[in-house]
Amino acid sequence: MSYRAPRFRRLWLLVCLAAGFARGGELRGNDREDISQLEQLATAEAQRQLPPLTDKQRLSVGPMQSQLQLTRCEKPVRATRARGVQLPGRVLIELRCEGASPWHLYVPAKIVGTTAVVLAAHALVIGTVLSAKDMTIEQRDLVGLPPGYLDDPGIAVGLTAARAIAGGAILTNQELLGVQAVQRGQSVTLIADAGGISVRMAGRALTDGLVNQRVKVENLSSGKIVEGIARSTQVVEIVF
Repeated sequence: MSYRAPRFRRLWLLVCLAAGFARGGELRGNDREDISQLEQLATAEAQRQLPPLTDKQRLSVGPMQSQLQLTRCEKPVRATRARGVQLPGRVLIELRCEGASPWHLYVPAKIVGTTAVVLAAHALVIGTVLSAKDMTIEQRDLVGLPPGYLDDPGIAVGLTAARAIAGGAILTNQELLGVQAVQRGQSVTLIADAGGISVRMAGRALTDGLVNQRVKVENLSSGKIVEGIARSTQVVEIVF
């Protein structure tokens, strides 16, 4: 008995340690949620919340980390639109488990696609005052576009090339000079059109900007950094 008892205790300790690792360490495959299924659930809810996509748009959901470990929910996971400020073309989906081991996470979703981009129709030398014949327009994927790109040739008419620009290059507000509208650090009024309703917010310019040029601004109420177009002195229109 004196021999068997310590041996039994050692075996029991090993079993307890193994169970502890299964619960507190890395979850086993059948104990954790399938991230791909959660992504499908978030995608379905985002499609329900957002407007129908056009042939030039796609829905971007996530990112969701593939190594994310969540305890499998014994109840159906609920997908709802998270509360807060809603922006056109964007939605934050909340996935929530209300089981014995509750959890929740937020999954961003947005509509992305192509946009009109202004290109130099030919090589432009420094000091060129741009006219309509100096520019052309194409549809380009939003991913990878340079900061401050122009999406309307009318914005650049009358502006001056600040440096030499190669033919076919995407025109940006950093390459053109005009009337300055906002300065870095300046207080500005942010205007956003949300479903036909104009929303005004206080902001702060993070970059200099000319009239009709793109600038980065901080929404002082949310702390988020967004991009907008300087429409006039101290007024920036938020673009999505």
